[in-house]
Amino acid sequence: MSTNHIESEKKVLSFKKTDELIKRRKNVVANGVSVFVKTSAVQGHDATLIDVDGNELIDFAGGIGVLNAGHCPPPVVKAIQEQAGKLIHSCFNVSTYESYIELCEMLARLIPHGERTKVMLTNTGAESVENAIKIARQATKRSAVLCFTESFHGRTMMAMTLTSKIDYKLDCGPFAPEVYRLPFPNHYHYGIGMTEEAFAELQLQRLHDAAHNLVNPNNVAAIIIELVQGEGGFNIAPKRYIEGLREFCDEFGIMLIFDEVQTGFCRTGKWAASEHYGVTPDLSTWAKSLGSGLPIGAVIGKQEVMDAAAVGTIGGTFPGNPVCCAAAIATLKYMEELDLNSRAKKLSEIISERLLRLKDKCPSIGDVRSLGAMQAIEFVENNDPESPDSETAGQLIKACLKRGLILLSAGTSKNVIRILTPLIISEELLDKGLTIIEEELITITNSN
Repeated sequence: MSTNHIESEKKVLSFKKTDELIKRRKNVVANGVSVFVKTSAVQGHDATLIDVDGNELIDFAGGIGVLNAGHCPPPVVKAIQEQAGKLIHSCFNVSTYESYIELCEMLARLIPHGERTKVMLTNTGAESVENAIKIARQATKRSAVLCFTESFHGRTMMAMTLTSKIDYKLDCGPFAPEVYRLPFPNHYHYGIGMTEEAFAELQLQRLHDAAHNLVNPNNVAAIIIELVQGEGGFNIAPKRYIEGLREFCDEFGIMLIFDEVQTGFCRTGKWAASEHYGVTPDLSTWAKSLGSGLPIGAVIGKQEVMDAAAVGTIGGTFPGNPVCCAAAIATLKYMEELDLNSRAKKLSEIISERLLRLKDKCPSIGDVRSLGAMQAIEFVENNDPESPDSETAGQLIKACLKRGLILLSAGTSKNVIRILTPLIISEELLDKGLTIIEEELITITNSN
């Protein structure tokens, strides 16, 4: 990409109608349904949203990682329209239809789990997690589950229990029993002065110590981990740690579950983030970008593990809905056609280079990290990982929105900016969005 970046428009947008819509929302929608960014949406295409005020907004949030293939990809829209005219619902448990099977065949081909792979479809990522835990418990005849700090696995009961952040589950207990938590191997926060390899070995020792002071590994059904934490702040697990986790699970007969809900479907430059690690899980959970916005997810796993679930113990009324299946099949074909894995790698190079240069100008940036096009900027005070700078992150989100750029925060302290732009974004629009970030952050830095 040319180093002559586009001159971004510095006019401040008007959000009068959006503000009115949000007031209407407050009158009728439960307060517990969060407002992450005060925007509205009427129409979307590629990496652009059009709000009720007619503003064109650059979307760096991607519906929280749902729109890897972009807003309203034409083949997906066409597939939805055609399927809706034929069959909207029958319930797969009542009447078998081919699209459910075809989608499972595609997922087993793209994301194999050993010699034989089986798949079940769900509605959401949280539902995928719930079912993966049920399958693991039936496969092992054990009850305990190990998870990690800073994790996010959903808001249903088991998924919420596995989720780390307290604010997501205030006054929602009692929680699911037999869930135990270990520190996530966050090298930036806890491995200062250590190589990543040495830090991983230290954290693996803590895992083995847990077998003596936390939970008996012979009672553990599963260990579930995000290879790149989503809500937790895009923290990336060290490769050696994941290798050691696989070895630990093999030693004690524990099911290893990778939560790939946000990392999946080309976001990291691979179909699965696990491909970067060379480690095959027993089970994995999926959703978000699988359906380009329609609610569909999946549990993928080794045949012998998946088939351990007794008949009738997994499934439901709506999972694998025909319209959602049609959207997912079209999405996967579109991703293959555009080679979005290669596109993610290209975006990673562009974004990382720009953010690392920005880091040199802004002392509040403690870390810039990515796995493929999962990009994050972490803001800290005094270059101290344990002193989160939430204020700068919040100011940047508000300032960028006024310029027409949607950003999302992440991390326990909301001091991380995550970039989840659709992978089909043009380099011109990407450049414009990054320039807005640069200009606004420099302004904030100089004013503080």
